[in-house]
Amino acid sequence: MKFDDLLMELGGCGRHQAMVVALLVIPRLTIPFHFLLNNFIAAIPPHHCDISVLEVEGGLDNLTREQRLTVSIPLEEDGELSSCQIFSEPQFHLLSVSSNASHLPTVPCRSGWVFDNSSFISTLATEWDLVCDQRGMTKVTATIFFVGVMVGAAIFGILSDRYGRKRMLLFSYLLSICFAVASAFSVNFAMFAAMRFLTGVAISGISIISIVLCVEWVDIDHRTLVAVAMSLDWTAGAVLVAGIAYLINDWRYLTIAVTAQLVLATLTWWWLPESARWLIAHGRLDEAHYYLTRCARANNKKQVMTAIKPHVLSTVIVSENSGDRKYSYLDLVRTPKLRRIAMLTGCSWFAVAFTYYGIGLNITGFGVNIYLTQLIYGATELPAKIGIYFSLNKIGRRYSQAGSLLTTGLCLAVNVFIPLRMNLVRMTVAVLGKGFSEAAFTCIFLYTTELYPTVVRQNGLGYNSFVARVGVSLAPLVSLLEGVWGPLPNALFSAVALSAGLLALLLPETRNKQLPETIEDVEQTAKSPISTSEHWKDSESVPMN
Repeated sequence: MKFDDLLMELGGCGRHQAMVVALLVIPRLTIPFHFLLNNFIAAIPPHHCDISVLEVEGGLDNLTREQRLTVSIPLEEDGELSSCQIFSEPQFHLLSVSSNASHLPTVPCRSGWVFDNSSFISTLATEWDLVCDQRGMTKVTATIFFVGVMVGAAIFGILSDRYGRKRMLLFSYLLSICFAVASAFSVNFAMFAAMRFLTGVAISGISIISIVLCVEWVDIDHRTLVAVAMSLDWTAGAVLVAGIAYLINDWRYLTIAVTAQLVLATLTWWWLPESARWLIAHGRLDEAHYYLTRCARANNKKQVMTAIKPHVLSTVIVSENSGDRKYSYLDLVRTPKLRRIAMLTGCSWFAVAFTYYGIGLNITGFGVNIYLTQLIYGATELPAKIGIYFSLNKIGRRYSQAGSLLTTGLCLAVNVFIPLRMNLVRMTVAVLGKGFSEAAFTCIFLYTTELYPTVVRQNGLGYNSFVARVGVSLAPLVSLLEGVWGPLPNALFSAVALSAGLLALLLPETRNKQLPETIEDVEQTAKSPISTSEHWKDSESVPMN
C-alpha cells in the first residue's frame, strides 16, 4: 500500500491539513508583496529639471514660478514640461511670443530634478535620480531581485530535499527578514541592489517549499482544491499590495511593511509539521510516525495509528538505499521519462513566468492610475482561479495547462494590433491575458508537484522555479524593447506563450493519480486511478499496490 492510501485513512483533508494551509498563508502573503513591489518602489513620478542654476545666473527673480518654468524648460509634444532637457539660457521672448521652441538650444539637466510627490513621497528614482539616461535602472532593480529568486530556487530546492522542508522554511523566513530590512536601510544603489538580490534568494525558499509541504500532506481527492485555495494568497497579496502602497508611499517604509508578516510566520513556524513523506523517504520513521499520529489525532482518526508501528512505515515508500542516498539535480536527467518531464516542465515554467510578469510588471500605459491598475490585475485573478479549479477537475492538468497558456498568448497577440489610443480596449484585453496567465501559474505549481517523485520533488520544483525566474528576470528587460518598436514586447511574450502551450500537450496527465514516491515510479507505466476501497488490514504486513 502506498502513502496516499494511508493518508486517506488518516483524513486526507481534515483539521490537520487546514492548520497547515492556515500557517502557510501568513508567510506566502509576502511573496506577491515582494514580487510586485518594484512597481511601486521603482515608480518614476512626473519630473522636470531643477532650474535653480538658471534662477541664479539668469535673473529670474521678478518672474512668477510658472513664468520661470516657461523660459527655462522646453515643452514636449504633448505640452508637458520636458523631463530631461533645459534651455542653455533663459528664453524671455517665450513670455510674450507664442512660437516653436524646438530650434532653441537645450542641454541635459545640470542640477538635478524636481519631482511631483503627490503620488509618491519617495521612490528609488527620486532617491538616486534614476531618470532620463538612468531610467532603465528602475527595470534593472526588478531583474536583480528575480535573479536572486532564480538562484534561491536552485539552492533551496536541493537543500530542502536534503535537510527537510520545515527546517529550510524557517531559514528562508529569517533570511528574508534580515535582507529585506537591510535593503530598506540602503545608503546607496549598490547596497540596495545587493540586498534586493539576497532578499530574492531568501523569499524563493518560501515560495517553493511551502507549496510542496502543503501538497505532500493532502490526499489525491482534495489535492486540486487545496492547491488552488493556497494560490488565493497570491490573489489576496496582489490586491492588498495596491492598498498598502497607496497608504505607504515612501519606498523604505513600504519595503518594511510588506515584510512584517514574516515575524508572525516565524513565531507560528513551531506548529508546522514536517513532511511525513519526506521523513519516510529518508528513513526517519519515528519522526514520521509522530507527525502522522498528530495528523490522526487532529482529524479524529486516532484508531488508525494505534496499531501501526514506526517500522511498518518503511513499506509505504520504498526508497533506494533505505534513505541513505543523497539526490541532486542530476537525478532529474539520469532517466529517460524524468528527463523528458524536466525538459517539458522547464519550457512551461519559463513561458508562464515570462508572460505573467511581462503583463504584471507593466501597469502603466493604459491611462489608469497604477494603484487602480494593480487592484484590477489582482482582482481578476479570483475568477481565473475559480475557472482553473473546475478545469483541473474536469479536463485534467495537461489540457488546462496548455489551454491557459494558449489563451494568454492569444490575448497578448491581440493587443499587438490594438492602437495605443484605445486605452480601455487594451486594458480589457490585458486584464483577460493576466487572468489566463494566472490560471496557468496556478496550474503549473500543482502539476509539477504531481509529476516529480517525493525523493526529488523539491529538486524538481527548484529546477523549474530556477528556469521560471530566468523568464521573470528577462521580462522587465524585454519591456525596454518598446523603444525599438512599441508592440515588440507583447509580440515576444505572445510567441513564447503559444509555443509553450503546444509543448505542454506532450506532458503526461496526473489527474486522480497517486503521487510518485521514487524515480522508479516515474519510469514505470502510468499508474491507474486510485481506489478508495483499500484499507489497512494488518499493521505488521502492509500490502503494496
